[in-house]
Amino acid sequence: MDQLLAYGDSDEEISPSDRDESVLVKPAEPSSPIDIPKLSSHSLQVAPLIVSDHDLHKRVAIPDPETKGINYNPKYEELFRAAAGPSNPFKSEKEKAMKNMLTGYVEPAHIDKFHFDRNIRSFDTLGYAQDPSAEAGNKFVGDVKKATETGGASMFDGVKTGGQKRKRTKNFDSSDVDGYTGPWAKYDDEETTSKPDPKLQKEMDEIVKKKRMQSRMGRKALLEEQAGNAEESFTFHLKESADYQGRSWMEPPLHTGVNLRADYVPEKCFIPKRCEFTYRGHNKAINALRWFPQSAHMFMSCSMDCKVKLWDVYNNHRVIMTYSGHRMPVKDVQFNNEGNEFLSASFDRFIKLWDTETGQVKQRFHTGHIPFCVKFNPDEDKQNMFLAGMQNKKIIQWDTRSGEIVQEYDRHLGPVNSITFFDKNRRFCSTSDDKSLRIWEWEIPVDTKLIQNAGLHSIPTMTKSPTEKWIVGQSMDNRIVLFQLIDDKLRFAKKKAFRGHMVTGYACSVDFSPDMGFLISGDSEGKLFVWDWRTHKIVARWKAHEQPCIAALWHPHEKSRILTGGLDGLVKMWN
Repeated sequence: MDQLLAYGDSDEEISPSDRDESVLVKPAEPSSPIDIPKLSSHSLQVAPLIVSDHDLHKRVAIPDPETKGINYNPKYEELFRAAAGPSNPFKSEKEKAMKNMLTGYVEPAHIDKFHFDRNIRSFDTLGYAQDPSAEAGNKFVGDVKKATETGGASMFDGVKTGGQKRKRTKNFDSSDVDGYTGPWAKYDDEETTSKPDPKLQKEMDEIVKKKRMQSRMGRKALLEEQAGNAEESFTFHLKESADYQGRSWMEPPLHTGVNLRADYVPEKCFIPKRCEFTYRGHNKAINALRWFPQSAHMFMSCSMDCKVKLWDVYNNHRVIMTYSGHRMPVKDVQFNNEGNEFLSASFDRFIKLWDTETGQVKQRFHTGHIPFCVKFNPDEDKQNMFLAGMQNKKIIQWDTRSGEIVQEYDRHLGPVNSITFFDKNRRFCSTSDDKSLRIWEWEIPVDTKLIQNAGLHSIPTMTKSPTEKWIVGQSMDNRIVLFQLIDDKLRFAKKKAFRGHMVTGYACSVDFSPDMGFLISGDSEGKLFVWDWRTHKIVARWKAHEQPCIAALWHPHEKSRILTGGLDGLVKMWN
């Protein structure tokens, strides 16, 4: 107390209000000196915080989101007070409307079940009904004009809705045997036959066509119908079909400076140095080139423009004949031994036999699948037989005399790409997309040997050497693989291959020089590669086409004449 009295005896006067807000200071020990600091009157708050009743009335009942409860009992005015703050600008007018339930606002009303059913059925059938609101009175909703015309009659009043009973053409005269109908007579307005409109008819024809294509017989019938509609024509580009001596235009020329006999082979071949001539006539990519048999004084080309052309080699270097008869690109062509007939295989699923001189189509063959390659039997007594590698993994053998399928070789697991005869034409080998090579006996549908290993890729084209001791194939792993014929057996030479070119994705053909000194092939960059057969080294290469070089042929009777065809639609002669 003495300390407090000492504090009170200070020079400053303390008001009663300040005294109330002052704080008692803990007395210090007597032994220590006391320093009493000067405290302001508002530095400490001693009185507790008190909430008045006025503040309670201003509170809004907001439940705790965690406890989901209210800490006190709010009044009715607080619970249903209007929402404060700005309105949501993203709400539509319907969302801002007053609601007393989840889906909207409902006013209490009462209507009898009979009147409700009458109005709703009248509205569904007639298009109008009485307005159910009490303020509307005798008003209508829906088709008000129709309601005014009918006087507001409802379904209960027996209004006719247009569903009158249809009349029948009846004949109950039992003596009229042919005209008697009985109670099963037809309606007067009944249509016994109906024809769809052109748009619906077109859709129905497409559906029927798809169903027909699902069956083999349907595919055959449809293809025969399409073949009848295809325009088969030829164009002869020479002025005369015979010379002054009466010889046909197909006869080999006599004064060319080259021995064109079938048994002549040059002693030594050389690499060509320049492009002698460029044949222009196809407007799309070249798929295959074939020399005319024996003499090779002409060559044939097939293209993606659905045409087959026969070209001259020595005279004027021009097109002689154009054969048009396919609706889709031609994949392969093949002459018979004499050259008076040839086969054309197209993506329109047809194989056609043509007369080379007259340009007429002799026969048409099809199975409903795309043929990828065709090959005549090289034997003279079997010129009426040919093989076709199909997309459906089969090799089909046809007889041109009857036009019927003689044999089917069905052992491959992918589309067949090439067919090559060997062993005096008693056997043949076939390659497929299943990365295998199968050897078959003629007219025996079971393969006698299967060549397939981990290092062998798909082989799209194969060529037999002039000595008939080797068969080479263009492999899709950028190499040319070799198969050796030893004692009438085909053996895969794993350690020998020709490399250096790029052919992945393209079926570039391979060919030998007549003296077996060189091997040629095109590649995907448009280049022509020449390998030495003995050393397997590249001895020459040059840019032959702007686009991939698909076909490459060495003339069988000349030392340095090479024919190439590319995807640019050009055929070039190198010499």
